[in-house]
Amino acid sequence: MFSKFRQNTGCGYPCGCTAISKSQGPVAITVPSGLKFIFVNEQHLTSTTGYLEKSSQARLWNLSSDTGNRGSVVIKEVKHRLSPTTQEMYSLHFLVQSGLSYSVMVFAGLENMHKYCFIVTLGYLILCQITRVYVFDYGMYSADFTGPMMVITQKITSMAFEIHDGLTKREGQLTPGQKYFAISRMPSLLEYLSYNCNFMGILAGPTCSYNDYKAFIEGTCYQPRHQENANGKENGKYKQTEPSPKNDVISKLCTCAISLAVYLSLYKLLPVERSIDDDFVNSTPFHLQVVYLYLAMLALRPKYYFVWTLADAINNAAGFGFNGYNKDGSPRWDLISNLRILDIEFATSFKLFLDNWNIQTALWLKRVCYERCPINPTAATFLLSAMWHGVYPGYYLTFLTGIGMTMAARAVRHNIRPYFLVSDSYKGIYDVITWAWTQVAISYTVAPFVLLAVGPSLKFYRTWYFGLHLLCLLVVLALPVKSKRRQAKEQQDDLQKDNQTDHNSTDNNCNQKEKTT
Repeated sequence: MFSKFRQNTGCGYPCGCTAISKSQGPVAITVPSGLKFIFVNEQHLTSTTGYLEKSSQARLWNLSSDTGNRGSVVIKEVKHRLSPTTQEMYSLHFLVQSGLSYSVMVFAGLENMHKYCFIVTLGYLILCQITRVYVFDYGMYSADFTGPMMVITQKITSMAFEIHDGLTKREGQLTPGQKYFAISRMPSLLEYLSYNCNFMGILAGPTCSYNDYKAFIEGTCYQPRHQENANGKENGKYKQTEPSPKNDVISKLCTCAISLAVYLSLYKLLPVERSIDDDFVNSTPFHLQVVYLYLAMLALRPKYYFVWTLADAINNAAGFGFNGYNKDGSPRWDLISNLRILDIEFATSFKLFLDNWNIQTALWLKRVCYERCPINPTAATFLLSAMWHGVYPGYYLTFLTGIGMTMAARAVRHNIRPYFLVSDSYKGIYDVITWAWTQVAISYTVAPFVLLAVGPSLKFYRTWYFGLHLLCLLVVLALPVKSKRRQAKEQQDDLQKDNQTDHNSTDNNCNQKEKTT
């Protein structure tokens, strides 16, 4: 299998190896220290990567051919460890992406600056993701430089659109949310880099608006606000105590500990990959396969709970995330919270699940794409989400499936839900049914997101006979739903008709009075 390697000149791949020998036994390759090396099988289906420890001398690595795995190379000893030089090289991507985008903001015209910045920023992220996935470690989860770049991409593109709104549009052209986030002055380079690369959110985020971050830096987010009594009336008094994040930080750290413990205890017992195992599929009744898939996804979610809650706690500990006060006067520290665990686990609709999962990314997609896309914003939003997440085919299968799921769930909610609102008992039955459906639909939809590759993803859907795809198609065809833009237009037309009717009635009354006079 090593016939393609060149003798004494390295393997032909960008690993920096200086010599390679071919023998019946183990293969010995000498690689310079501190460099990453790659070995790809003949079919280029899998790759194995490793990092050398920092050393002044080259290391010798023993390899053996695994003929039972399509000729792939198995590394007997691999130490996944980045050298400081490699880390510094990767961190340069943050500055390159930020620098290119800021140049576009400064030198491009304001009318199209946000579009150019969006293309440059997202394009650079996708280029880095392609390099990471298809050159270095296909099929392997890794916490590398593209993770922080995903958050920086959100911040840069959000800022570009907010600058465009603040400097080119009148208030009447903006929604209330766009008015709040609009930036009326071009940020300086220091402000720009502070927003994108601050130490609190550089690793796991979450993203935030520039105005919220600026208010945190300037201290204006802590200004006292009026409090409300239990009856909803303002008491005219200001909150006197300074808000402290201590209790919220402790609570979130406890949530992190529980989430991590649950994940480490269950994820190996309930791997998602078992749902496509031939023996499991052939020996397990279908209803038990459904239950297993739900449990496998349930065991996987605490990983995200841990990361996002920890990121939220870090920001809160630094004083960022204050969101005013509750009615009882207690401070709220959920300005940049990224999830609501109970609302996720007990969601009764596809939309409710998505609204409470990765909240800041959902808000970014809404502000940048959904509110601005003139044609089919739902499909455009899911496509952008897939492109932002990465280049694995499983991501695109997940979000394409999500489009159908969203349309079907919307149709059911508009056409069937009203029949169950006649009594509390009917509504309770509806909530139980929709909860079960939501959990199954989410698990079915995100399975390719976990499996990553096309083959395993399609194999999973085949084991389910593409059942939920077909069901969603039938629901959408049988229960059509008017688009939100069409509904808004009809409501506006009805309002204009009502105003015209009122105007005509007023004219008739005036004419009648004139005749009487």
